[in-house]
Amino acid sequence: MNLHNNKKIKSHMVLEDISGKAVPAIDVFGLSIKALVTHLTDILDKQGTGMDKSEIQWVLTVPAIWTDAAKQFMRKSAVKAGIPEDRLKIALEPEAASIFCQYIPTKKLHGADECFTMTEPGSKYMVVDLGGGTADITVHEKLANGQLKELCRAAGNDCGGTSVDGRFFQMLVKIFGGPLMKKIKDKDPSAYLDLFREFETVKRTITPEKVSKVNITIPFASLDAQCKTVLGENLADVLESSPYSNQITVRGDKMRVDADLMRSLFKPTIDSIISLMKEILRNKATSEVSQLLLVGGFSECMLIQDAVKSNFKKKRVIIPEEAGLSVLKGAVLFGHRPEYVRSRVMRLSYGVETCHDFDPNIHDKKYLNESVEPHKCGKIFKKIVEKDQEVSLGQKFTTGHSTVYPMQKEMKLKIFVSTDKKPMYTDESSCTYLGSALITFPTPTDDERDVNAEYTFGNTEIGMTAIEEKTGTKITASFDLI
Repeated sequence: MNLHNNKKIKSHMVLEDISGKAVPAIDVFGLSIKALVTHLTDILDKQGTGMDKSEIQWVLTVPAIWTDAAKQFMRKSAVKAGIPEDRLKIALEPEAASIFCQYIPTKKLHGADECFTMTEPGSKYMVVDLGGGTADITVHEKLANGQLKELCRAAGNDCGGTSVDGRFFQMLVKIFGGPLMKKIKDKDPSAYLDLFREFETVKRTITPEKVSKVNITIPFASLDAQCKTVLGENLADVLESSPYSNQITVRGDKMRVDADLMRSLFKPTIDSIISLMKEILRNKATSEVSQLLLVGGFSECMLIQDAVKSNFKKKRVIIPEEAGLSVLKGAVLFGHRPEYVRSRVMRLSYGVETCHDFDPNIHDKKYLNESVEPHKCGKIFKKIVEKDQEVSLGQKFTTGHSTVYPMQKEMKLKIFVSTDKKPMYTDESSCTYLGSALITFPTPTDDERDVNAEYTFGNTEIGMTAIEEKTGTKITASFDLI
């Protein structure tokens, strides 16, 4: 979620562990990925497959709503974990789930009947991928050649399963106070983590009809001791004087919570997911969507399933068996056939910062640069590709650039993204600096050189090459987004 929420991701960004100690994020991600790589390779060795690591194509999944910088950060983390860069593909999670569901027998799709049409050419459906951190939604149409076409840009927010954990934590703060919760976190981190692991398990058991109390095992000894130390009362007395005294009781090491109170922890998250789905379905491109596919671990929650079914009565709601594994299995299929999604819809406009000859009828005077002749207008957003534009897999877009002084060794381009379709300047409120693109000239000359920067869109990651206009030769070009 740090990668999702951080608008300025840098390779040196840090994360804090449970005790507040700062650790380089790239190390945390790198070691996490390395643990998964080691786990797999150990199994392959034990099974005597004789598989060489160089034969493996690795696929790393990320939310479709992540920024290009977040994707590049994950790629660098995977390379740090020992995955060769040329053997690594990034897959978008709702897309992977959508691909997987093309291959499942109808009987394994809950909610699908025998005339289920998701795999029929022309069928249109929404994929709602609900994970721990994010809700990630995309809409696909099945094409006659078996490929998929994205109908509207991927959308989502941070209303995944952990947002419910956040409300559970706030409830505990209202009972015990922030200082006590912090003390348990600092002094007994294993008890603190156990409490949230237990909540994670219990979370899956809540149903819309449940009326009996929900039992949560708590680290009683640790909590009781801290209540006496920090608050001067035992746990039972603290609970009795809390705002939840009528809804929560403690028996032994079990906290017994009213089912209605537990459901209230889910409500804001579920409301947010439903609102997002309704907003996407209002789009003209999604008017013929008749099926909603719920995937991801959080979609196994009965409260979510019930809310989706009751809010979209005219749509067919489909949940695959083991919905939590749909992304993983789809990622493997994507690795074998990365061209499965034929076209995607741009979530943002992309542009390069440039300057034009100043025209007082068009340009704002505050961008006027009078130190050169003819006078120039700076900070122009030179559009490469537009928000909501449909882009085919691997489609190329070109911008032209020229060197400005003799023996120029490199050219640095500033790349910006915008939530507007046609921004004029790069410092508008809709614009965000994405990163730089570097074009390097191996043999600098005195002549002015014209270069075409070619940007590749429509894949899961953006790419770039540069070609010298006069000779047609390729020049080294690279993106640095972090």
